[in-house]
Order: sequence, then C-alpha cells, then structure tokens
Amino acid sequence: MPAFRVLFLSRSLAIGADTLRIVALSVLVFTATGSAWLSAVTFGIGFLPQVLGGFLLGSLADRLRPRPLIVTGYLVECAVALALATLPLPIWLSLVLVAAVAVGTPIFGGASSRLVADVLTGDAYVLGRSVSTMASGGAQLLGLAIGGAAVAALGVHHTLLVTAGCHLVAGFIVRFGLSDLSAPPAAGPSAVRQSWSTNAGLLADAWVRRLLLVHWLPCAFAVGAEALLVAYSAERGFPPATVGLLLACSPAGMLVGQFAIGRLMPPALRTTLVRPLILLLGLPPAMFAFNPPLMVCAALMAASGAGFSYSLGLQRAFVDAVPEANRGQAFGLLSTGLMTLQGVGPVLFGAVAQVSQIHWAIALAGVTTVATALIAPRNRDHFPSQIQ
Repeated sequence: MPAFRVLFLSRSLAIGADTLRIVALSVLVFTATGSAWLSAVTFGIGFLPQVLGGFLLGSLADRLRPRPLIVTGYLVECAVALALATLPLPIWLSLVLVAAVAVGTPIFGGASSRLVADVLTGDAYVLGRSVSTMASGGAQLLGLAIGGAAVAALGVHHTLLVTAGCHLVAGFIVRFGLSDLSAPPAAGPSAVRQSWSTNAGLLADAWVRRLLLVHWLPCAFAVGAEALLVAYSAERGFPPATVGLLLACSPAGMLVGQFAIGRLMPPALRTTLVRPLILLLGLPPAMFAFNPPLMVCAALMAASGAGFSYSLGLQRAFVDAVPEANRGQAFGLLSTGLMTLQGVGPVLFGAVAQVSQIHWAIALAGVTTVATALIAPRNRDHFPSQIQ
C-alpha cells in the first residue's frame, strides 16, 4: 500500500532522529550535572507530557485532515531541534522545549496510526505493525549505535542539527508522498469535550482497559531500566564508547523479536506468548543486581529487547475492540499512556537510583516488569468471540 510505505519510511526516519536527540541530551545533562536522576529524566522527558495532548486534544486525530496534521508534527520537531542546536539555552529550558513538543505527539501519531489501520486489515495489520516496529527498532539501533560516536565527533549541537534535518525530510516525504485525504466529519462542538468523553468511554470498557494496561505497564518499567544505562556505565567504569553499545542492545533485541514473533509465528501462538515474552522483557534487567561483566550486560539487554514483541499478540484484539469512528483517538490514547508511563518509569527508577545504587534500581525495574505479567490476558481472552 503506497500510504503505508510513506508512513513507514517517514516514521522510521523520525524515530532515528529522536533517538539521536535522546542520546545527545542525556550525555550533555549527565556530563554537566553528574546526576543519574537528571540523566534519566532527560531520557524520558519526551514521554511524560504526552498525557496532556492525548487527554485534552486526542480527538483532533479523527477531526483534521491527516496529511497536514502529520507534516505539522514533523516540522514542529524540526523547529525544536534547530532551537536546541543553535540557541544558547540552559539545560532546563532545553528540556522544557522537548516536553512541550511532546504534547502534540499523540495527535500526530494517532492520525498516522489511524491511516495504517484503515489501509491494512485483519492479520495484515499485525504484520504491518510488526514491520513498522522492526523498522523503529532498526532506526533506534542505528541512532543509539552511532549516537555516542556522533556526539563525540560532531558535538551535541551539530548532532541536534542532524536530527532537525531528518525531521524536515520526514515532513517532505509525507507532504509529497501521501494523498491529501479529506477530514473525517467533525463530531461534537468541542475537541476537548470529545477527547474527554471518548477517552472516558474507552477506559470504561473493561476489555479495552485491560489491553491498554498490558500495552503500557511492562514497557514503562522496562524503559525505566534502559534510562539508567548511561549512569550505570559510568558507575561501573565502562569505557565511554560502550554507552552506545549498551543502549543499542535493547532495540537490537527488539528487531530480532519482532521478526521472529511477527513473521514466523501464527496468530494463535502470538497470543499464547504474551505472558512469556513479558517475563523475557523483565528478567534480564533483574540480573543487573549481580553487576555482571559488560558483555553479559549487553546480552541481557538484547534478550530483554526481544520481549517487547509481546505487544504483537495484543494488537489485532485492540483494533477490533475499539469503534472505527474513534480509531485515531484510540491509538492516540494507546500512545499517550505508553509514552507517558515511559516518562514516569525513568523518573521513578532514577529516584530509586539516587537513594540506593544504580544497579539495584535497574534490577527493581526488571522485577516490576515481571510482575505485570499477572495482568496479561490469558490465551482464551484473545479469541475474537471475546471481543465485544
């Protein structure tokens, strides 16, 4: 599908750019402050504010024309990266800018996800999401693998200029590659009122609520562990170049896991593997309690990354469970919770690292990830007959 290819390419490029920005700012903040907590906050600062956009303005994903909405999102990201790269901003103001642009992410992302769900149906949607997630993992892998080297070779500000250019190119890809579809019929007099009422209706549905929580919580805790890797590497005295290696291992594992589960496993087996894969996501970070050698740490993070593929067993059920007229907002809500809690995770476990030791905080993040397997639906809950 041409629309899927355009969205796939532009989103992959933008994710790679976002990853470069995360690495650059995390290194800058930790170097300037020496604070594991602030470094973790920097890692997650683009996630937490999304709750505002998702809950107050999420309905715009279903009310506005998708092409200009998505292009606007990429251009705003470009403008913020340019400001970070060229203006003499204090660290706190840089973080505020990143947080501000994150407010619009659920709106832009919801519009994009709605288009994907419209053009891909049935198991083709799950496979399309798998390919997209693999590409996202590859983009993250590339961004993280070269992030440390890019910062060392170019400096933080020139690296941020690269991210601005990538977002600009992504905007051009959508502008000239995606058809200018008409806006869906506006529903209700107020976008804010519709956003609140639709979100309330989605969360009131027990099945939808459960699917949302299982998407959200394991990822939130697992990202809390990842956010501490910059500080952990310094605590252990690992060479500076290994920061990128450790950060890249999780998306590398995600890439492998998405391919294996999405392309090689039948739909019924994907649903059966949801709980085991959540355990795989959480158990490796728990092993950091023993301060393993560098290469073992890398292998553990790669194994954990493969566990992110648990979400493939939930995606078709989620599409079928939400009303078609509200799909854009439903995906915005899914993204809002996912990104917001991935912002909470680094803050929470970064605070634990401040009052204990970093390896204990990473291990605790792994243990709490394992605990979330208890709320994952059993296999029988995934059958279409269970979805109302």
